[in-house]
Amino acid sequence: MSENRVFVTRQIPEPGMRILGELEAEITVGQTREDAGLSRAELLEGVRACDVLVPLLTEPIDREVLAANERLLGVAQMAVGFNNIDVDAATELGIPVTNTPGVLTETTADCTWALILATARRVPQAHNYMVEGRYKLWGPNLMLGDDVGPGGSEVRKVLGVIGYGRIGIAVAKRAIGFDMDVLAFDPYNREGVESSEYASWADLGELLERSDFVTLHALLTDETHHLIGEAELRKMKPTAHIINAARGPMIDEQALVRALQEGWIGGAGLDVYEDEPAMAPGLAECEHAVLLPHIASASSDTRGLMATMAANNAAAHLRRERAPNVVNPDVYETEAYRQRVG
Repeated sequence: MSENRVFVTRQIPEPGMRILGELEAEITVGQTREDAGLSRAELLEGVRACDVLVPLLTEPIDREVLAANERLLGVAQMAVGFNNIDVDAATELGIPVTNTPGVLTETTADCTWALILATARRVPQAHNYMVEGRYKLWGPNLMLGDDVGPGGSEVRKVLGVIGYGRIGIAVAKRAIGFDMDVLAFDPYNREGVESSEYASWADLGELLERSDFVTLHALLTDETHHLIGEAELRKMKPTAHIINAARGPMIDEQALVRALQEGWIGGAGLDVYEDEPAMAPGLAECEHAVLLPHIASASSDTRGLMATMAANNAAAHLRRERAPNVVNPDVYETEAYRQRVG
């Protein structure tokens, strides 16, 4: 039995598990069910017995978890985001943290557009209407929705993109095919927007007031938490739709429920939630909401690649090498790291 141990909190896709299986290490999977996670006690027990931790975004990897094992060599998260990990504490303790960047851009952009189209054309509602046997006769007012492109009008629709990184750009690029005008706002990257061939800069207030569809793609930070609240929702057109496939806490979900119930906006498409997996009371009953269970990156190819990257990062941690996707590179210069790797 190898002395090296890797703890995978929950089963990751087969390409990643195959790479881990080829390591000279004992691989332990904490949970194989898709609909179940780990208790705090199970997470701590697994961390204490491993050399490398492979978690998911659903696990809180805080200081207590990181400090639970003085021989922990690294954390290899299978996700692009890492706001569930106390990276500052990890750096202080000498633990490299890695993620899986750059692999889900196109897949997430596709899902964003699926939500745009589904909310605009009321696709889930129409599906339910059909399978419930309620369709009896075609009518000119049946399931009326909104055009995404100009449709029968000469007026071009406006897409507002909040957060103009890789995913935001990919979403904006797709709008070309729908003959839309694109506005973009990024609290950290105005220069990137102004130099873009796909979008024009607008401050947040102008973007909300002019857009027919608003999509969120910013990083979740203290500044972007509840970036969209009651005041922002009231600035939007009563026919506008808001789409969030980024991070749930960027929208004040209670305010969104009121906006949908009282008709401040025309609709919403969500893949993420403020207190995931729970939804704000009343959201599930909102007629003009399309709600998905965090599947923006859920294609076989993309999830397989994410698992592969996480496994390769874990292998680098185990070999005490600089990992390819480290988010706290300064850790390698610390005395705490040197003591860990011996």
